[in-house]
Amino acid sequence: MQNKSKKGFTLVEIMIVVVIIGLLAAMAVPAFQKVRENSQSKAILNNLRQVASAGQQYLLEEGATVVTGASLITAEYLNTINALGTEDYTLLSVSSDGGTLSLLTPGGETVIYSY
Repeated sequence: MQNKSKKGFTLVEIMIVVVIIGLLAAMAVPAFQKVRENSQSKAILNNLRQVASAGQQYLLEEGATVVTGASLITAEYLNTINALGTEDYTLLSVSSDGGTLSLLTPGGETVIYSY
């Protein structure tokens, strides 16, 4: 009589593994989306800082009171900023008396930078 060894997994074992992987994925996807939105918000905030800084430098050097983002790019005070979504940095304006710059993230959150 031969002793047959059954190697492999049963259907129940495979189904349990698939369910566990599904649960882990269900928990990881929302966390990943939150991290992604947070990183987009930080990137837009950094871009707003660059626009405000370039604008203040332009205002000091040129003696103007207001400058737009498009003028900053044209005057080469600011490199072209790559947008993450549909935000448009050329429409922003920087004032000599301070203010705020704000844009929407691709997720719909408003990012505000005060200068």
